[in-house]
Amino acid sequence: METDLILTDRREGYRVITLNRPDRLNSFNEAMHAALMAALLDAEADTDCRALIITGAGRGFCAGQDLSDRVFSPGQAPDLSSTLERLYNPLVRKLRELQMPVVCAVNGVAAGAGANIALACDIVLAARSAKFIQAFAKLGLVPDSGGTWFLPRLVGSARARALALLAELVAAEQAEAWGMIWKAVDDASLMDEAHRLAAHFATQPTIGLGLIKQALDASQTNDLSQQLDLERDLQGRAGRTPDYMEGVMAFFEKRQPKFTGKA
Repeated sequence: METDLILTDRREGYRVITLNRPDRLNSFNEAMHAALMAALLDAEADTDCRALIITGAGRGFCAGQDLSDRVFSPGQAPDLSSTLERLYNPLVRKLRELQMPVVCAVNGVAAGAGANIALACDIVLAARSAKFIQAFAKLGLVPDSGGTWFLPRLVGSARARALALLAELVAAEQAEAWGMIWKAVDDASLMDEAHRLAAHFATQPTIGLGLIKQALDASQTNDLSQQLDLERDLQGRAGRTPDYMEGVMAFFEKRQPKFTGKA
């Protein structure tokens, strides 16, 4: 029986969540889905947690779906729609709606749903040895877990189509050059950089950062007038937070602000 499929390391102001099936390249089975969602919900409920790092144990980030978890009888057609509706779609939605920054540290391969779960995070760092692949076409499937939404917005239509149809590997430095991820870093520096970002976010105005995430996501479908209205409404909420007042006072007093991230 598998245990500790997800590891949680609590740091000051943030948490590190590690996918922990290294013998299977951290591919997803139902138990790991449940454990990851529980870890995300627990972090979300912790008012002292103001940022997350998500990474993988061993030599890979996540190889997507564990195909051995989808055993079915000859002639039986699996219901992959149900798998997405129950497991992957709620996971991607939760990652996007978390009101704190989520840093993904991609160590090694990120394939299929594993690649798209990484892209669902706010800031993606990748070791220079890491690779991304939309492996779905090799199995006659459609990119899921948000792949057909994230890719065109990150790399453009032409590259998204080629990546989805050809299922070719993209090295970390190429992913950075294309704007698929934030930054490629030396393998030995990956977690140090991830911790540096998370520790920074743990000192920042968390509510305001969450509102920034909302605004950026909404801009993908809003027209300009709708986005201006949303900015107005979100700015009104941000301006009523204690962190805004602290930021203003710190500016005038020429000191570093002490944000609490609290409402």
